[in-house]
Amino acid sequence: MASLQHTVYISGYVSADQPGVHAFTFDATNGMLTSRGSYAGIAAPSFLIAHPNGRWLYAVSETSQQDGQPGAVWALGVSSSESWGIEPLNHQASGGDWPCHLAIDATGRWLIASNYASGSVSVLPILDDGSLGAMTDLIQHRGSGPHPERQEGPHAHSATFTPDQRFVIVADLGIDALRVYAFDSKAGTLREQTTTATRPGAGPRHLAFHPDGKHVFASNELNNTVAVYSYDAASGTLSEQQIIETLPPDAPENTVADIHVSPTGDRVYVSNRGHDSIAIFQIGSDGQLTPVAIRSCGGRCPRNFAIEPGNHFLLVANQESSEVVVLPVQDAPTAVGTTIARVTVRGASCVQFALSNS
Repeated sequence: MASLQHTVYISGYVSADQPGVHAFTFDATNGMLTSRGSYAGIAAPSFLIAHPNGRWLYAVSETSQQDGQPGAVWALGVSSSESWGIEPLNHQASGGDWPCHLAIDATGRWLIASNYASGSVSVLPILDDGSLGAMTDLIQHRGSGPHPERQEGPHAHSATFTPDQRFVIVADLGIDALRVYAFDSKAGTLREQTTTATRPGAGPRHLAFHPDGKHVFASNELNNTVAVYSYDAASGTLSEQQIIETLPPDAPENTVADIHVSPTGDRVYVSNRGHDSIAIFQIGSDGQLTPVAIRSCGGRCPRNFAIEPGNHFLLVANQESSEVVVLPVQDAPTAVGTTIARVTVRGASCVQFALSNS
């Protein structure tokens, strides 16, 4: 029987002297969040990820050389006792400016950081004690896109391991590209395999694989769409199958943010910043999407969200209203209900369930 108590990590845009990494217990019987503790000491920990073993946590410091603080990745040890606590293990340079996303491979031995401002991705080894070793690879993208302000250069926004772990797909918002790299899990290096161009001005941000491993969904930040791709595991090739909008016709100015597939593989959820909503799509047997509903995110600027492992709740990080809200998942036509709980988290920007409960 699946546990009904989950550890949830939440982070936000704050200065290093303010608590920026928070732990909560989420009760899946009623959707309530209970604070367990916070940690200060990291500047702008806008994205974090839990290690598969549940004992370590990694957070970006979304800073830049221009501001006198080169981008970094922090390794944190997490206490599994009732008196929750965090111990900083170490930190390493991310190899670029404004690191905004992290990914860990299935073995738990490698971490990939995406540097938004400098348009690069780096590979860092995770050592036996959870600390980060020296960078083993750094890939620099080149190019630009048609948007004069947002695509003046490359902007790597996320890196996603394919289900078989052979490839890493980097979504680069600045050059309208999904760049696929072969990943050497022994050396911790990336080798360019293939590139799929998105629609001009799309601005790809995040990816989510379907549980079948044959389809991948991309949130396109700048043109407010979701792109559906078929995925060839043998070659690492992506082929566009569908483009679908996330907004109603009369929507205000908006940028799409996060995207996730339900654990059951029947829905895609996408967050809209500006319209301040969650768009829900039904996934067909061929991977094609059909709109189901567009529901309020319960706050302002839903930068990130997570699906509760039991598939009963969405936890949404609303950055501008500095809160995380809990929305119930429903089978009804509305698909997602109204807010049932909320907690204040300054500059809320990331929500992650621990892969192993503590």
